[in-house]
Amino acid sequence: MAMLPAGGMALRRLIDREATRLGFSAVAVTRPDAIPAARGRLADALAQGRHGSMDWLAETFERRAAPDALWPDARSVVMLAMNYGPDSDPLLTLAQRDRATISVYARNRDYHDVMKGRLKELAGKIVARAGGDVKVFVDTAPVMEKPLAEAAGLGWQGKHTNLVSREFGSWLFLGSIFTTAELEPDAPIGDHCGSCRACLDICPTNAFPAPYQLDARRCISYLTIENKGPIPREFRTAMGNRIYGCDDCLAACPWNKFAKEASEAKLVARDDMLAPSLAELLSLDDAAFRTRFSGSPVKRIGRDRFIRNVLIAAGNSGERALGEQCETLLADPSPLVRGASVWALSRLLEGREFGRLAENAVGEADPAVKEEWSEAMHEREGMPA
Repeated sequence: MAMLPAGGMALRRLIDREATRLGFSAVAVTRPDAIPAARGRLADALAQGRHGSMDWLAETFERRAAPDALWPDARSVVMLAMNYGPDSDPLLTLAQRDRATISVYARNRDYHDVMKGRLKELAGKIVARAGGDVKVFVDTAPVMEKPLAEAAGLGWQGKHTNLVSREFGSWLFLGSIFTTAELEPDAPIGDHCGSCRACLDICPTNAFPAPYQLDARRCISYLTIENKGPIPREFRTAMGNRIYGCDDCLAACPWNKFAKEASEAKLVARDDMLAPSLAELLSLDDAAFRTRFSGSPVKRIGRDRFIRNVLIAAGNSGERALGEQCETLLADPSPLVRGASVWALSRLLEGREFGRLAENAVGEADPAVKEEWSEAMHEREGMPA
């Protein structure tokens, strides 16, 4: 290994000190060429189509697979983590069928906004001390943060493919600073999952073909966030009331017992994100949706995809009182919303009630929505196709 500049140790002390001051929970350093195995794993997942409609993963493969190809001038990668551990069991809301479950990370202000300014401030300190250049990333470029964080020793990628830490469990946001400064890399700590299968066994949709492998096409986080079309019928019941993301595999990790509640979350948490009522959410038009989720990552999926998710939860709720709102959404301008309304109503209404609605749906022009009606009629026992 090449000798580090004389100021390397002092620079590292500054990084550690400033990272703590800025509210980061952990910091470690690795090299841009530290994750050679990531290329093969990513290539295999892409070849099997496990990325679903996330085409950018294939389009950015070369830069994503090798951080030193993303920015050849980089000599070190500073990996930073911020704890967002919840103060209670995030799966408790799954039993509240008339309410919505939103993933823990999205119950707070958008972590991109929270972290990026602080990363930039720290990057500025690095340049001021060491010169050279830096680039800052928070899930905004083809950077494989989890393998880099593992290489840096912040934790290890668990069987659910997320980073696990002995200090913070599965609840860490990640960001990185690529720098031309030479820094001594930290050592990885190795895998500590052992024979545990808790994260694999709890998955509602069996999204893990094998330990350490994820098929995004079956993952509720992908289905509710990245997926732009209808929720595939085979996964709708398993979604329950999860309307944005899924925390089951994260929450099941035994290492969470060592995690502390995130002090940072107290500064940015939103009380209105904890189990909001489905009735309230079904009433949101585009303007109300944008206002309601201003500053939240939820806003990025748009109102139509969001209401699609809420309608699936309504269909799973067993709450007949939601039927009137679902019926109103049969006239929504969005075919995505109308189609999800059909499914929700097929679950909430008695046969005759649903049959009357189907008779009035002959004017539906969208093929996907027409298919929803057809499938729903097939599934209703004793009703004509």
